[in-house]
Amino acid sequence: MFKLNPKLSQKLAYCLLFCSMLLTIFPVLIIIFIIVKNGASAITWEFLTAMPKDGMRSGGILLAILGTLSIVLCAISITLPIGVCAAIYLNEYAKDNLLTRIIKLSIVNLAGVPSVVYGLFGLGIFVMYFKLGVSIIAGALTLSIMELPVIITTARNALNSVPHSFREASLSLGVSRWQTIRHIVLPNALPGILTGAILSIARISGETAPILFTAAAFYVPHFPHSIFDQVMALPYHLYIIATQIPNMPKNIIFGTALVLLMIILSMSFTAIFLRIYFRKRRKW
Repeated sequence: MFKLNPKLSQKLAYCLLFCSMLLTIFPVLIIIFIIVKNGASAITWEFLTAMPKDGMRSGGILLAILGTLSIVLCAISITLPIGVCAAIYLNEYAKDNLLTRIIKLSIVNLAGVPSVVYGLFGLGIFVMYFKLGVSIIAGALTLSIMELPVIITTARNALNSVPHSFREASLSLGVSRWQTIRHIVLPNALPGILTGAILSIARISGETAPILFTAAAFYVPHFPHSIFDQVMALPYHLYIIATQIPNMPKNIIFGTALVLLMIILSMSFTAIFLRIYFRKRRKW
């Protein structure tokens, strides 16, 4: 039977993995190149800080940027404490029984639900049933439910990464379980929780379907005054100017996409730098 040289097989495996990496990265680089090439000319101070004018064919996208940030920050402020508390219960307190297995299975299934379904759910529950209207809070609640499975999963992984010996040493000294979690487990799991939260923010920043039904407006001439106001949002704004407004300058369309891409990439890189920083500070 023919056998490959171990060194040759290792090189072949390395080449295969490297080619797979290139096939993954290459389309992303092409997308970024096209967006930067066509949209860089539109990025000016006025474009980032001015109000839309002339049927959105000129002016800036300040209202869309602020609307996106307001929805996302409101959503993560709702999701993060609930998700972390749920992860603590599932990881530190819950027993392995039928109920917890059903809960864990439900979390996995919720993570795979299409975002447009969450949008329709938010429309029916928050906009119509609770009569919150199309508003920041309705969109934030919809996005928070959509991101809850991701937050719970990343928080559980971060809690699991803390060595079990830390818990045993604390409990052996007579410290209660909650004090052990609060003073030992959570501080060591915080880097992973923060990283997951930032990546979740980056993900929901680009969502269009959920806010299409619950929060976004075609045009709002003023800044939002409360969480019950409609707002413009970058993903929905990009969809409108790309598909609904005739004769829209191409550089404005790609410039809007470039701003949204820069926001998402900046959050992703922030998560990467935080992970590297906290890993260097670990003593275990």
